[in-house]
Amino acid sequence: MDSVDDVLTRLRRYPDVEAVNLYAVDAADRLILDTAADAIAAAGSGEIAVIGDAYGALTLGVDAMRASQQDATSQRTGGLSPTDLARPPRVRVHQDLLTGELALAANARELGRDGSYASHDLGPELLTGAKVVLLRMPRMLAGLAEIADAIARYASPDVVVFAGGRDKYLTPTMNDVLAQSFSHVQAGRGRQKSRVIVASSPLPVADSQFPVSERLAEIDGDVVAYGAAFSGARLDIGTRFLLEHLDRMAPDAAEAIDLGCGTGILATALAKSRPGIQVIGTDQSAAAVASARATAEANGVGDRVRVVRDDAMSSAADSSADLVLCNPPFHVGAAVHTGSAIKMFAQAGRVLRPGGELWTVYNSHLNYRGIVAQLVGPTDVIGRNKKFTVTRSVREPRSR
Repeated sequence: MDSVDDVLTRLRRYPDVEAVNLYAVDAADRLILDTAADAIAAAGSGEIAVIGDAYGALTLGVDAMRASQQDATSQRTGGLSPTDLARPPRVRVHQDLLTGELALAANARELGRDGSYASHDLGPELLTGAKVVLLRMPRMLAGLAEIADAIARYASPDVVVFAGGRDKYLTPTMNDVLAQSFSHVQAGRGRQKSRVIVASSPLPVADSQFPVSERLAEIDGDVVAYGAAFSGARLDIGTRFLLEHLDRMAPDAAEAIDLGCGTGILATALAKSRPGIQVIGTDQSAAAVASARATAEANGVGDRVRVVRDDAMSSAADSSADLVLCNPPFHVGAAVHTGSAIKMFAQAGRVLRPGGELWTVYNSHLNYRGIVAQLVGPTDVIGRNKKFTVTRSVREPRSR
């Protein structure tokens, strides 16, 4: 029987970016599992939920702990009953990012633990009857507020939440956000620059505040956002700069892709400005996909903007788009790393038709121009301000 440490040391990030300075497990994962160990041992089958697990450390760590407990019970009693053996998956899981879901699935297969969990949206199927919730703190306060509201709304009245993260990403405001949904919020002792906050006693809930909606003058319409969607219902400054060049982007394009669409601002703006164009918005975040769909519907272009949850538009066919728009991330999870952006540029080169255009905006200090030229084709700088650069790359015909 694998120990928890055996399981954690074998986890990988794949298919997410892998590098020597990027890890599938960190000290916060281990501290959450250790802090919640007694609660995990006391929980019944189906009473544990995991939210925000990056690559499976919490989910598979819980399963290893529960399997060890079950093995010890079997040794004491001389075997497990048919009822015990037929129990449903022990852990219910919600991961916003598709790469996290795929990594968890791959790690579970590798460790022979495929049936140890079930994935759900953030809602009643995930949380009804849950008495223990393990949570990796999201970076966005709105995301934390939506999660806390869902737990208080659907979980068991005696639920206990073990919410952890790295010290440098935790703020006192997070305690305040949890206190809006729980009457008892207590920060534990730190360890290895990590900390766990324990929340319990859910408060009565009113109507959910999510999704939120804001009027945006730049698209002459509304932006709709769920809690975990990057930038919420606001317009981030990189996207704002890229929008300034919308009219110049591949004027004859019939099919376009908003790669990493977020709340769907670029996809919606493009569809509103060109009545004949079909746009696909793609993002690996479940919250972003739900937000982008709602934004397109709110602006009357839901029939021409199709939004899919995908990893860097990997499901798009080769040579299937005339135009790709991209505001790539400059980090992978918490680490500053160009791997995700490079992956997106490479996919754009594959998906664009010959003569098709990639328009991207990025922090000028990253100097992506040479990389994009190599992966897509000839690249020109179209705009530059104090912080951002906008480039246009033209896909060259494939060599035979």
